Amino acid sequence: METTKWALDPNHSEIQFKVKHLLISNVTGAFKQFNADIETEGEDFSTAKVNFTAEMSSIWTNNDQRDAHLKAADFFDAEKHPRLIFKGDKLEKTEGDNYKAYGNLTIKGITKPVVLDVELGGITPDPWGNTRAGFSLSGKIMRKDFEISVETGTMLGEEVSISAEVQFVKQAELVAA
Repeated sequence: METTKWALDPNHSEIQFKVKHLLISNVTGAFKQFNADIETEGEDFSTAKVNFTAEMSSIWTNNDQRDAHLKAADFFDAEKHPRLIFKGDKLEKTEGDNYKAYGNLTIKGITKPVVLDVELGGITPDPWGNTRAGFSLSGKIMRKDFEISVETGTMLGEEVSISAEVQFVKQAELVAA
């Protein structure tokens, strides 16, 4: 079967994270610059191989001082580790349009296996002749697994929730001349 390549549509995609502040409410952040691609056999997403990167310098929490601190050495150390990387190697269908995405997440040069919940929103043609696929993703990681363990006492929760809404465009097949 032919390999199908899907490119991220950044104008219709977002990735966010949440972590408890003072253990009473969530602070939400996002990455403003990120990229992803998927390779599948045909349009079968259960065969998907996913590559995702987010630029640490693009972290945004609606607070410039906090953003600068998150980029500092005691958090993400964006100067030494400019990218968050996820490489997904297995997408397992669980029920209906729901999947589990298995892969490796790298933050601060530390790689750990993660499992994300994925919902396929659908595959549809757009008005410009392209085929698009939309997904909702969610999951949780632990800060300390990636040595993001700044000494804050009980100021930050250990668990970080990740969510994303992403849309991909099927790439045109190259035709031999």
